[in-house]
Amino acid sequence: MLPSIEDFPYVIRVVSEVLSSNGSTSMGSVCGSTLSLMDAGVPLTKPVSGAAMGLIKEADEVRILTDIQGIEDFLGDMDFKVAGTDAGITALQMDMKITGLPMTVIAKAIQQALPARIHILEEMLKAIAEPREELSPYAPRLLTMKIDPDLIGMVIGPSGKTIKAITEQTGAKIDIEDDGKVIIAAVEAEKADMARKMIFNITRKLNEGDVYLGKVTRIIDIGAFVEILPGKEGMIHISQLAEGRVGKVDDEVAIGDEIVVKIRGFDQKNRLNLTRLGIHPDEAAEARATAS
Repeated sequence: MLPSIEDFPYVIRVVSEVLSSNGSTSMGSVCGSTLSLMDAGVPLTKPVSGAAMGLIKEADEVRILTDIQGIEDFLGDMDFKVAGTDAGITALQMDMKITGLPMTVIAKAIQQALPARIHILEEMLKAIAEPREELSPYAPRLLTMKIDPDLIGMVIGPSGKTIKAITEQTGAKIDIEDDGKVIIAAVEAEKADMARKMIFNITRKLNEGDVYLGKVTRIIDIGAFVEILPGKEGMIHISQLAEGRVGKVDDEVAIGDEIVVKIRGFDQKNRLNLTRLGIHPDEAAEARATAS
């Protein structure tokens, strides 16, 4: 019932500490573990409950017991544990103190366990009906994403400069596999998401008409250079800085300014041309929100 590695790429460790009991500690652990995993935000396919079945055999007479207590386990002839969901059985375990049992008895024990399991499951679901939508705040965050394998070098950067900058800024640990799968691990969810956004922005395709919030990095006589994404810089020609004639570039912008720009297109050398003209206020607001 655990999620696939694609849906939930975590190693899960569950510890059940039983301080005292008068019944099946293993089935109690099954039920408690289900509740614990759901409360922690693990997206189980279905919740699992369990019941321990017992058996008393005297000569040819057999009695099957449901949800046995400790004394029934100690004095009985069978401890038969059945765990499962409302749709079927997920696990069986049997301890026998006699030499053998006919299959009809085993079948009856399995059938008799069903209403017990369902009843226990219904009581469990009164406490928590489904897995939490968010992971527990005490759980580290592990995100996966896929990028074009041809862009791996862009994410790593020269001598690892780009990926080092991402890890230093976010504190996240980043692993990139040859097929383009990126695994991001961080203690805090917002730090992991920040790293994911940075990698997404580095590898995203730039299209004419896209609007970004960028930072002015250089100023020359004919325009200003603006970094719109990590490692992606374009130029705004002086004629595209403002409506009307602009005398000097630094009358409009200064190095370090954050400005909203639109992609005009690409020149023959695939260099990025930007503009501050023709940007709708809604586009500007969305660009600022995305950058934050």
